[in-house]
Amino acid sequence: MKIAVTYENEQIFQHFGHTEKFKVYENEDNTIISSEVIDTNGQGHGALAGLLKTIGADVLICGGIGGGAQMALADAGIKLYGGVSGSCDAAVKAFLAHNLGYNPNVKCDHHDHEHSDEGHNCGDHGCGTHNCGGHSCH
Repeated sequence: MKIAVTYENEQIFQHFGHTEKFKVYENEDNTIISSEVIDTNGQGHGALAGLLKTIGADVLICGGIGGGAQMALADAGIKLYGGVSGSCDAAVKAFLAHNLGYNPNVKCDHHDHEHSDEGHNCGDHGCGTHNCGGHSCH
């Protein structure tokens, strides 16, 4: 099984659609046998699920993730464990021990706040059913 984790400085990167790297772990019998950090090569939002499918990822552990990306992962057959923070290595070990704390209803944290307080200018892109800010979670 291959487990991919959004990655930045040994920590779980908190915005799936903006991740520049994944740390990918191979395991057998719930033991990590190898890991490597791969670059997304600037692929954004929608292309990331395709990249994960191409490398053979079975599982994704991440922080925030939008609904469109969640659907793309489901379509690719990749099991999502979102809403996770902290060390990538610790999260994978917890996953393999069947005690990873995650949020099955996760979504990007910027989807539930008022954008005007953060200087966002709504209208630059689509975030599901509304526009918000200069970036997207898809």
